[in-house]
Amino acid sequence: MKKVVVATSLLFWCGTAHAHLVNTGLGPVYDGVSHLFVTFDDLLPVVAMAMLAGLNGPAAGRRTLFALPVAWFAAGLAGHLGGTAFLPAGITSISLLALGILTAADRRLAPGVVTAIAALLGALHGWRNGAGLAAAGREASGLVGIAGAVFVLTALLGAAIVSLRPPWTRIAVRAAGSWIAAIGLLYLGWALSGRL
Repeated sequence: MKKVVVATSLLFWCGTAHAHLVNTGLGPVYDGVSHLFVTFDDLLPVVAMAMLAGLNGPAAGRRTLFALPVAWFAAGLAGHLGGTAFLPAGITSISLLALGILTAADRRLAPGVVTAIAALLGALHGWRNGAGLAAAGREASGLVGIAGAVFVLTALLGAAIVSLRPPWTRIAVRAAGSWIAAIGLLYLGWALSGRL
């Protein structure tokens, strides 16, 4: 019986949890890379932005490819130096909702407009990441990994969407945009109810 109790205790014992900030043990840059792929609040807006840029053609895709990670990194440094995230936690829901609606609507936007949206998104999420790193006492070099991961994900997904030719594939991307908008609406409800 004693062995069963010990085995059960070990089964349900857990280590330290790192909410939002990832610790891979490989250093701050790789922690930043893994942060993007395990943090839903940052990953989904990058996916939505890459989809929107891809739907708006190669010029918008190329501009977004550089505007998004550069704005993310610059605002992240500012947030790290400032040390506080003055934006509410539910702000992610607004970006998801807006990007999802724009993607689902499939309205042709000028490359400059798409670039401005990408820069705003990067600044918003970058600031929150930088402030989060500062609050946790982590190095700002983690922002290099986050921005690098944003660049790679935007390049791969944006290029894949730009290259789509059959009409039904564009409809599939628009449908994914509507799901992102729905997730943003759900997030907004949680934020307004105080659950985020």
